[in-house]
Amino acid sequence: MARSAETYPGKLFIVEGIDGSGKSTQIELLHKWLLSQGYSTFFSEWNSSPLVKRTTSRGKNKRLLTPLTFSLIHATDFSDRTERNIIPPLKAGAAVLADRYVYTAFGRDVARGCDPRWVRNVYKFAVPPTVGFYFRVPLEVALDRILTGRPELKWYEAGLDLGLSDDPYESFRLFQERILEQYELLVDEFGLQVIDGTLPIAEQQQQVRTIVEPHLKSLLRRPDDVFTLRSRVAAGPQAGE
Repeated sequence: MARSAETYPGKLFIVEGIDGSGKSTQIELLHKWLLSQGYSTFFSEWNSSPLVKRTTSRGKNKRLLTPLTFSLIHATDFSDRTERNIIPPLKAGAAVLADRYVYTAFGRDVARGCDPRWVRNVYKFAVPPTVGFYFRVPLEVALDRILTGRPELKWYEAGLDLGLSDDPYESFRLFQERILEQYELLVDEFGLQVIDGTLPIAEQQQQVRTIVEPHLKSLLRRPDDVFTLRSRVAAGPQAGE
């Protein structure tokens, strides 16, 4: 990966986990808490760059995406968000939160058959997070959360492109199982902080805040520093950076 987040005055906190792990709920709660504590906080979400949105939608609708093109589109999305939404706030001294990070690619792309070393090399420009959280839940718990009351799964979401099963729900289960296996390998490789995703939501959030809090001392505050933050982001890299 690229320079550590520790080389910037800001801090980068990310969450990972299979679908239904509860990670999005926890990063949203952390976001609200940081704002309530007066910290300048920015949020970035996986696969949200407008740069590739139309291409991604077209590829999905026409079922044109292969594991390789899927991987490259997501890498392009991530690169754009890194340059526009992650590095500038980090340089300005803000907290940056990300709902999914490079580890999503390391899990999903490899589960789709991409070479692990190749995928890691594609994302070598990424800034390593200050703290990376992994919300661990048993597969059946996650599936129950996702599928309860859900009328239909989308083609790629269910992993039907992989030929694991003709049944969308069985295909989804097998696909998520593959991703879960990869995530468990990533914990030790990248030192992810494991949170038990079966605990009560409030208890999980307390653990998250306890881990994050020591990293907050020097972060940019708001609202008095909002104008300063915008000025720093707009100015770009300063001399010596």
